[in-house]
Amino acid sequence: MKILGIESSCDETAAAVVEDGRTIISSVVATQIPFHEQYNGVVPEIASRKHAEWILPVVQRALNEASLTIDEIDAVASTNRPGLMGSLLVGLTFAKTLAWSTGKPFIAVNHMLGHLYAAHLSQDISYPYLGLLVSGGHSIISKVSGFDDIEVLGTTIDDAVGEAFDKVAKFYNLGYPGGVAIDKLAKNGDPKAANFPIPMINKGEKGEHRYDVSYSGLKTAAINQLDQFWNEGYDKTPENIAASFQETAVKILLTRLFRAVEDTGLKTIVAGGGVAANSRLRSMLAEHKDLNCIFPPLKLCTDNGAMIAGIAYQYLNRGETSPWTTTASARVPSFKRGVRNK
Repeated sequence: MKILGIESSCDETAAAVVEDGRTIISSVVATQIPFHEQYNGVVPEIASRKHAEWILPVVQRALNEASLTIDEIDAVASTNRPGLMGSLLVGLTFAKTLAWSTGKPFIAVNHMLGHLYAAHLSQDISYPYLGLLVSGGHSIISKVSGFDDIEVLGTTIDDAVGEAFDKVAKFYNLGYPGGVAIDKLAKNGDPKAANFPIPMINKGEKGEHRYDVSYSGLKTAAINQLDQFWNEGYDKTPENIAASFQETAVKILLTRLFRAVEDTGLKTIVAGGGVAANSRLRSMLAEHKDLNCIFPPLKLCTDNGAMIAGIAYQYLNRGETSPWTTTASARVPSFKRGVRNK
């Protein structure tokens, strides 16, 4: 079964053809980084206009690279939540129109489920496992019992980890995208240059925030209180700032993740989202030989159509499709701690 997946939730216009939820036949991603770089962040109006301009040629290229016509596609899928409303509507409207006009089933996909599924496109993974969804908009630790059976254990109480990376990079003019720039600079820096604090937000050993993370404090420390946490003998170079910030950011995430490992007994961790490409996160998890840590290929960490097509196949295989009245949503209100999200 061949599914055409379309992704346009933020600043990448992407389309892919995936067979049977696993085999990527083609995957095309048109990035808007050059158009947002001068602003050090995504400008929603620019993003939606570029999606409208690029959506047709991107889909055409995905079909061409797969050597398929639309008649040979079994279903069309697109992201419909969460994301930037203008961006979401471009991909969703295009996908619904294409499916309706060609008589194909249509499946709307939760972008977050797509990121958690991305690693499944490159290898066989058995449920259940601990999911680590980390990006510019999300920091989620969850128990994953199925492709759409997600129990959120912990999340951020303020900023997402990727958002903190972006804001620190923007303040120090380290480059754009911020996460990529900091990761690159940190390779030539010393993580011991600063002792940034790790927040203690849990109420008691089994408190309600046991698996939650917080990044507003680290962001503030790195931007407004650098002198207070800087160690003598280290130059305040971009490399040292990047390395010390990144080290603490990853440690915050892992302290909570390892609590979840201890409490659930699950030894398999599957990561997804843009921050899953971070080299320090990968290396620190790799040090724990008792855990089976699985990351998607780098090209599947960022937004792509393949993960959307993969999830859509699972729905279609279960006999589920989405109605033509499906709309876009900037948020996913039900995706919260303590709730099983389907």
